[in-house]
Order: sequence, then structure tokens, then C-alpha cells
Amino acid sequence: MNPTKARTREARMAEAETLHATLTAQVEALASSDHWARFLNFAASFHTYSLNNVLLILAQNPDATHVAGYQHWQELGRQVTKGQHGIRIYATATRRTTPTANHPDQTGEEEEAERVRYFPIVSVFDITQTEPLPGTTPDPDVVQPLTGSDDHGITTPLTAHLQQLGWSVDTEPMTEARNGYTDPTARKVLIRAHVSPAQHAKTLLHEAAHILLEHTNTPTEYVLHRGRMETEAESVAYITAALAGLDTAGYSVGYITGWAGGDVDLIRDTAARVLSTVHRFANILEP
Repeated sequence: MNPTKARTREARMAEAETLHATLTAQVEALASSDHWARFLNFAASFHTYSLNNVLLILAQNPDATHVAGYQHWQELGRQVTKGQHGIRIYATATRRTTPTANHPDQTGEEEEAERVRYFPIVSVFDITQTEPLPGTTPDPDVVQPLTGSDDHGITTPLTAHLQQLGWSVDTEPMTEARNGYTDPTARKVLIRAHVSPAQHAKTLLHEAAHILLEHTNTPTEYVLHRGRMETEAESVAYITAALAGLDTAGYSVGYITGWAGGDVDLIRDTAARVLSTVHRFANILEP
């Protein structure tokens, strides 16, 4: 084997081991409520990334807000500043395998090459590591102010989606201790009447999350695992609302701080389920 190629392979293996160690440490850190809340805040900015890459970005640059590859930044009218170190994450790629000839006793035709997925390690850079290219005016981030009368475009498409799934959405008087609930038997989502449009949207997100996470399928399971299921639903609502520009931290963090860790496998599974469901909500609200 070429010594240079061997060293390169060893370097890649070493970097992969380092990233794996980073992931393990980040998953274990999620066991604390503070780290869980921090993860949810971070995931709101990086919901399109895999769980592993969200954790890797968080570990390497906790202040990151918007990352992209070197060339992608150039396409967006920005240049990575000289001397900046990239954030290392996993990409997804495919390659064609080399076709092999069949045995001479067979047809003599070559087998068709197959595409194999693999996950190379690549560098991305946060927007703070870039600067506008000369002569360009990059589009500024649009920040929509939060007001109690603004549902941030959540209620109508989410209600329509639930109705397509066979659920109805309505309001009814409730005590202030309760803003909504889901009735699996009647397939109804009920929101407390006369709440603000922002609160209505947030509660609808929470109850819809229970449905998409399939918490409503087995009521006995919900009773046994209510803490985990409420954490999952509120986490999904919190991130999805943030994506739409609706800050629910004052309401949602109460759920999050009640999270008790210890079971690393359960925490990782919960985080993965939260991100997966957020992807679905993002497609519902903005196809």
C-alpha cells in the first residue's frame, strides 16, 4: 500500500473516532435539563440536519446560527474569512461500485454497477466566519416580531393537515391550568377558548405533535410514560414554533426543566424522534 494513502486513511479513521467520541459526550450531556433546553434552541436553527450533525455543530461551535459549505457561502454572496477553521460534520454521498464480469459459463455480460451510500467528513462554516463578497448585497435574515395576535402562519395549515388525517380541531372553555388536550376516541383536538392566537398556535402544535408522534395510539402507554411523551411533544412544539418565528420559551421551558436524565439511550432516541417530527412539521407549515 502507498504510505501516503495509508497515512491518509489513518488520519480519516482518527478523525472519525474523534467525532464519535464527541457525539457520545454530547448525547450523555443531554441527560441534564439545561443541556436538553440548549439542544432544543440549537435544533431550531439546524432542523434540516441529522441528529448526529446537530450534536457535532453544537459541540464545535455552540454559538453557530447558520452554517454552509465553502462554495455554498460563495453562492450566497459571502466568503469564508481567511484563517477560519471549519466545523466537521458528516455528509451523505453515493459512489458506483466497479462492475465485475460474470463467469464465462454464464452470459458473459457484465454485472450492473451499484450505487453505495457513504458518509464522508466535510467542513462547514458559520455565518460569523464569513464576510460579504465585494460588490454583493447578501439577503438579510428576516426576523418577524412576536405579538400575541400573530399565529405566525401556524394555525391554518396545521389544522388543515390534522383534518386530512381524520381529526377535528375545535375550542371549548377550560380552566386556565389547561390550554388544550387531544381526545383519541373522538379524534378531536380541543384548544381552550379565547386564548391569544399565539397561544392557540403553540397549543395546537403541542397536541398535533402527540398525534404525529403516535402518543395517542395507546392511551395506556401514555399513562405509563407521560413524562417522556409530554417532553417530546413540547420539544417539537418549541422548535417548530421557533422556526415559524414564534418564541414560546416562556411557556415551554417549564416542560423542559422537568426533564430528568440518566438513560442515555432513551435521551438519544427522544432527541432523534423530536428532530424527525420537526422535519414533518416544517413540511406541513412550509411545503
